[in-house]
Amino acid sequence: MAETYYVGLDIHKKVVSYCVKRACGEVVDEGVIAARRKDLLRWGKQLRGRWIGAMEATLFTGWIYDTLKPLAEELKVAHPAMLKAIAVGKNKSDRLDARKIADLTRCNLLVESYMPPPEVRQLRTVLRYRNLLVGQAVQLKNRIAGLLMETGTAYNSKKLHGQRYFRELMSKLEGVPDSVVQLLRLSRNGLESLQQLERQLIRGLLGQPLLAQRVELLRTIPGVGIITGLTWALEIGEVSRIPSIGQGISYCGLCQGLRESAGKAQRGPISKQRNKHLQRTLIEAAKLAPRFHPRLAAVYQKALEQGHANRATIAVARKLVAYLLAVDRSGRPFQLRV
Repeated sequence: MAETYYVGLDIHKKVVSYCVKRACGEVVDEGVIAARRKDLLRWGKQLRGRWIGAMEATLFTGWIYDTLKPLAEELKVAHPAMLKAIAVGKNKSDRLDARKIADLTRCNLLVESYMPPPEVRQLRTVLRYRNLLVGQAVQLKNRIAGLLMETGTAYNSKKLHGQRYFRELMSKLEGVPDSVVQLLRLSRNGLESLQQLERQLIRGLLGQPLLAQRVELLRTIPGVGIITGLTWALEIGEVSRIPSIGQGISYCGLCQGLRESAGKAQRGPISKQRNKHLQRTLIEAAKLAPRFHPRLAAVYQKALEQGHANRATIAVARKLVAYLLAVDRSGRPFQLRV
């Protein structure tokens, strides 16, 4: 029976440090490879016997994972928060980091991070790019309002970013320098371009049949729209990996951290170990969801009586997580039990 080797990979932009160990901990080989597909493939094919590899979760992990996965018996991605022992060590180098990752893999102590299928990761990148565009559009809207305020121009803030109102406002400007008028027009053109590109990206995502079907099912939940449904589907990936509502709430960053020692438990602030994209989207959805369903309104009101508005919003977001998990698992439209 072929011997199994354990490989630790420390990933950087230009190079990848590796360490190959036997089950007993003996170092078989270690070195540095250029972070290029052809070099990684050549190195992976030269490894003798079966091997199990692990790497850090970084910006470059995706393509390296896809390149080496067919060559390995098993390939893992380490959870970043669980590799703190590497960061706080007295001595730190790429070679030592690769050794420690190999040891964690060899001793079965590596805490894995979920690695979605390539197609899900590609669609997730598109959605996150859309979120970037929305942020830039908001900045432009604020800049337009700021330019008008700097020149003392009165405007209706609720209608400012509508095409017809903006054209009428521009035609009535008085005493505004030409440079500001030019900046206003450039900002407006940039805003329209960003909004058009955002709509194009959303149409492209909804053009994926399986994803569109899943999102349409999630939208039967009160307060869940296209963006919330897309974010849930692409950030969660396979819903079967979330075994309970509690773990779903924790993954979305909607619960407090717990510290327990000697029989004493202490709750801290909202944990920062979460999926920030899901957290942001669910909280925004929870602010509007009570308007669409009396049950969610009752959840908000009950939490509001016990605390303040922020806690009430988080309580609604937790309820949305429960609804999303139930609908996504069952594959059936939302139906509230009486």
